[in-house]
Amino acid sequence: MAGDLGFVSLQIFEYNGSAVVAMVGKNCFAIASDRRLGVQLQTVATDFQRVFKIHDKLYIGLSGLATDAQTLYQRLVFRHKLYQLREERDMKPQAFASLVSALLYEKRFGPYFCQPVIAGLGDNDEPFICTMDCIGAKELAKDFVVSGTASESLYGACESMYKPSMEPEELFETISQALQASVDRDCLSGWGGYVLLVTPTEVQERVIKGRMD
Repeated sequence: MAGDLGFVSLQIFEYNGSAVVAMVGKNCFAIASDRRLGVQLQTVATDFQRVFKIHDKLYIGLSGLATDAQTLYQRLVFRHKLYQLREERDMKPQAFASLVSALLYEKRFGPYFCQPVIAGLGDNDEPFICTMDCIGAKELAKDFVVSGTASESLYGACESMYKPSMEPEELFETISQALQASVDRDCLSGWGGYVLLVTPTEVQERVIKGRMD
């Protein structure tokens, strides 16, 4: 029975298809996702948002079941606004990662079918990235993190393309190429990409075109 449940939950994660990746540069980070919303192999939309803003220096990407991603984001915005009212400041990325982890673990017996990717600039504009599973087990990294149905090919592309201490433009080029190369190898994600490049002084949003077949 337990094996059957595991198989069902795997199918749920693959139901809408997704690809999310975050990568660290020199005092900057980039977070990117594909734009396809599908129902298994049928494409429903080609402009679906998977990367959400928490504040100017903190973003979260949510792969997995699209409806759960939207619900979880609304709950996280609510929690962050409560924190801002109480503390009169924005939440640091490390604290936000702990909040997301606790929120997911709280629902572990009926989980949100999402795998978050968190990226932000912390103290002294030090980039912070992490990912976690659907019950909040954190995985920290100094280079890149990935999630979604294209995660296997994303790992391979990022491993081969990543270099430490990249400047913002090189970081944008690297994460875009890695995302494009990966979603071309995954039939459940793709149809272009959305890339956010965040430095201490600015946030750049770019939409990249990809294969539409």
